[in-house]
Amino acid sequence: MADEIQSLDELNTIAEGVTPAAAVAEAIAREPVRDELGRAYATGKRKDAVARVWIKPGSGKVIVNGKEQNTYFARPVLQMILRQPFTVSGTEDQFDVMATVKGGGLSGQAGAVKHGISKALQLYDPSLRGALKAAGFLTRDSRVVERKKYGKAKARKSFQFSKR
Repeated sequence: MADEIQSLDELNTIAEGVTPAAAVAEAIAREPVRDELGRAYATGKRKDAVARVWIKPGSGKVIVNGKEQNTYFARPVLQMILRQPFTVSGTEDQFDVMATVKGGGLSGQAGAVKHGISKALQLYDPSLRGALKAAGFLTRDSRVVERKKYGKAKARKSFQFSKR
């Protein structure tokens, strides 16, 4: 027990030694991750949708499953969701996006592409990580549909009760 307390004290002194400047230096020390074509790749997920996203420097063109963003995601709200990572990081119209997405509905797919774009942006330029993380775009929304249980009409709904 005394050994544990001593090690906890050591941990506290080590933790106190880390200054915010050291944390910033560590964040800056992250290396960009790009392939031989200069692209960054990431996988984004939301609900049952999974998106594979590649970003590269360009004019801001977004292609999802071989279609333009405006054609695939016709609703303006879904197009706004795709633009959010670029707005937060201040990189509007600087990157071309190529994404393939499967599963789920349009809303889940838009969220998955947004998650993938955010992860790819922070891999391409690690200095953008702080802004994206503060906005909550690097966190996967893990809410999925609850499974149906036996003896139940749906996940939680019971059959109608009859006393007699």
